[in-house]
Amino acid sequence: MTASVGSARQAYAAWLDYLTLERRASPRTVRAYGDNVLAYLNFLERHFGGEEGGETPSLAAMGQVSAADLRGYLAFRRQGENALAPRSISQALSSIRAFHRYLDQRHGVANAAVELVRGPRLKIGLPRPVSEDQARDLIAEAADDLERDPWETARDEAVLTLLWGCGLRISEALSLTWSDAPLGASLRITGKGGKTRITPVLDAVREAVDVYVNELPFVLGPDEPLFRAKRGGPLSPRHVQALVQTLRGRLGLSDRVTPHAFRHAFATHLLGAGADLRAIQDLLGHASLSTTQRYTQVDAAGLLAAYQAAHPKA
Repeated sequence: MTASVGSARQAYAAWLDYLTLERRASPRTVRAYGDNVLAYLNFLERHFGGEEGGETPSLAAMGQVSAADLRGYLAFRRQGENALAPRSISQALSSIRAFHRYLDQRHGVANAAVELVRGPRLKIGLPRPVSEDQARDLIAEAADDLERDPWETARDEAVLTLLWGCGLRISEALSLTWSDAPLGASLRITGKGGKTRITPVLDAVREAVDVYVNELPFVLGPDEPLFRAKRGGPLSPRHVQALVQTLRGRLGLSDRVTPHAFRHAFATHLLGAGADLRAIQDLLGHASLSTTQRYTQVDAAGLLAAYQAAHPKA
């Protein structure tokens, strides 16, 4: 519990330092979260002090903010010329929850009411395959999730990076054990049907797993699963599925963006960069080439370009 902080404004300033120095959040994230919470505090001053406003709420008052108060703020942000879109409302609510979580953890000011408020129902965009930029954005969003402890965000970033960087299935990523860390230049993976394959490990994948291992608060035996849940048990596939569902909602991506879409992206990006289809088949562990061809879903223009580049009569 932090001393010498008596008002919500003082706690807000300390929170921004916490995000920057302890959570190592990106400047973009600190700015976005900070702007959202500052607008929230401005509203509470007017809400509790009348039209002309009042003093900034005390820490104790922040613990008394009701679900109705928070819903009133979100309704206020939907009005007027500068009304926020539903997705921005959802992001504002996420920022407010992160601030209240900080008040609880660092200042002993709990407020369960904020968890009762649900954000707007977001419309799902048109289905589209995950692109390289979208994969990067999803991983960056996982790393910047301020509602999780640092070791959890490091874990989520490491898992998603493994799925994309090595083309792993969820079950394959979660089958890694403590003895696999730190990762070497390649991984031996046992996939469907007991089929074993070797997949190279990129530096970015190795570094992401290293960060997670260094942050992990649990002591593990050599044969125990490497990725752990919040209370220390093995991480479940359902967690990874729920994580991607949350991230794609924040970024406005299609419901076709699933954990398996990272594996799909691994194949399509390699193929688009000129990798041999047979090599991709081996990296994915597919039994037949026809499976790889269906999985990559190469567009006609890409196939034509590859044909023209490779065929001797082209």
